[in-house]
Amino acid sequence: METSEHENGSYLKFFIMIGTSMIAMFFLMYLHSYELIDHAWFSETRLFMTMIMGGAMIIIMLAFMLNMYRSKTANVSIMTSGFLLIILSIWLVRSQSTVSGTDYMEGMIPHHSIAILTSERANIQDTRVRKLADEIIKAQKREIKEMEWLIEDIKNNGIAETEEEANSRAVPDFGSSSE
Repeated sequence: METSEHENGSYLKFFIMIGTSMIAMFFLMYLHSYELIDHAWFSETRLFMTMIMGGAMIIIMLAFMLNMYRSKTANVSIMTSGFLLIILSIWLVRSQSTVSGTDYMEGMIPHHSIAILTSERANIQDTRVRKLADEIIKAQKREIKEMEWLIEDIKNNGIAETEEEANSRAVPDFGSSSE
């Protein structure tokens, strides 16, 4: 009985370790954003990527620690769960079936922010590439402002379902901004 309790405790610790690592990885993915706070919008795609990494961790860590986890039935179930988590998460990230218009923009803001950070800070010496990077920075900053405006407008007024509705709530021109 004592061995069984110890094994269950080990499995519990294993899942706590996996869960804690997944939470840490999810938040760490935002550290390469240009603006850490303002551009850290929740992203379903990042959640799905975290789930892929979690599934991989389950498989890899359990494979390396099989001598600590002796229940073959539990190990097969856990490995299968890891594979299923990866498969489900890959389907979710590739299909984007759960991502709505606002979800899409909330996921794209951190993505655009990364493009700004890398374009601004890369050691680019070719003037053509520098020009391209500067154009990317300008476009990404404008698009972030547009997405933030659209998210707020949709939150306050709902989805613009017709062209007429969209025209009556047109996105302001953020192109003249010097930021």
